[in-house]
Amino acid sequence: MARRPGRNFLFVPGPTNVPDRVLRAMMVAQEDHRSPIFPELIKPAFEGLKKVYKTTEGQVFIFPSSGTGGWEAALANTLAPGDKVLNSRFGQFSHLWTDMAQRLGLDVQVLEEEWGTGAHEEKIEEALTKDTAHEIKAVMVVHNETATGVTSNIAAIRKAMDNAKHPALLLVDSVSGLGSIDFRFDEWKVDCAVSGSQKGLMLPAGLGFVAVSQKALNLRKNSKLNKVYFDFQDHINTNGSGYFPYTPATNLFHGLREALRCIEEEGLENIFHRHAVLARATRAAVDAWGLKLCAKSERWHSDTVSAIVVPEGIDAAKIIRHAYDRYNLALGAGLSKVAGKVFRIGHIGDLNELMLLGAIAGAEMAMLDNGVNIKAGSGVGAAQDYLRDNPIERQAATPKAA
Repeated sequence: MARRPGRNFLFVPGPTNVPDRVLRAMMVAQEDHRSPIFPELIKPAFEGLKKVYKTTEGQVFIFPSSGTGGWEAALANTLAPGDKVLNSRFGQFSHLWTDMAQRLGLDVQVLEEEWGTGAHEEKIEEALTKDTAHEIKAVMVVHNETATGVTSNIAAIRKAMDNAKHPALLLVDSVSGLGSIDFRFDEWKVDCAVSGSQKGLMLPAGLGFVAVSQKALNLRKNSKLNKVYFDFQDHINTNGSGYFPYTPATNLFHGLREALRCIEEEGLENIFHRHAVLARATRAAVDAWGLKLCAKSERWHSDTVSAIVVPEGIDAAKIIRHAYDRYNLALGAGLSKVAGKVFRIGHIGDLNELMLLGAIAGAEMAMLDNGVNIKAGSGVGAAQDYLRDNPIERQAATPKAA
């Protein structure tokens, strides 16, 4: 295959672009993960992640896995076979978490929602209010559904649970939200929050994170689901001294340390602001193209990924393939129910205005080449106008509406 000049433009919603300084930090010789100095690398990572989760009370676990491993750890360490759980299903990842829970032997009560919407807190409150015997042991929610570009309101879901006076655990998947969209573990009284290294944490895939409340930790002795690799207790026995019950991903921990430094230097609130600005610029481009998002209304808009619906008769998969082959641009594919109907622009992680404009320009050209009736330069121009009025490098209360 002939060499392609320049860089591939990676604009899927994960894996995301890894900062050069993080890549360099991982280029270290292999080391003894049982050495006397290894805890000097490990202990600060736990504290840094707690800051990202916004928790002082929760305990963070790190697994050599993807976010899917975090899903399993959250379920297996808090629940028993036959336990009833409540889950809103509105996209590919909320579906997959439902499937996992069922395969683990849990009784899943599914609230089916239209794809393009998210978890409806009023329906969760209604279901919990009806459960007077408190048979529902946990509520499962995907914070940011990347398949459809939808974000659910976790604060509102916590309020709904409190209104119902229900003791169920709140289990949240924030794989594509943590470190990019505001997440408040303590304030929202989350019991397990799952994430992964390859999204807002700006690392390669390979680390799964779970923040766990004391309430959830206290249930682990009663949890009867089978677990070995993902057993919290094994980690509790070793993490306190800076070690792991099995071989950790040592190079990734060097990257994690540097990534957490990047986050601290920029500041979480500034990171949230940057993602909001870039997301609104993308939405301005979509409006200028005369297209629609998969997200049904502003209520559901995600600040980390936009799923863009192509016109009737157009195959989004061909646009994605053409963008890659012709322009070296990686766009996110439509998944499951929206396969062939949408392409996704991931605006998450380590990126700035000009990087985003490159992705919008490439998507625009790929659509034109595949017969989508849009005006060349329209989306780029609209995004430029928005970005010129809304700098990403300063903190602002709320970006101007596009």
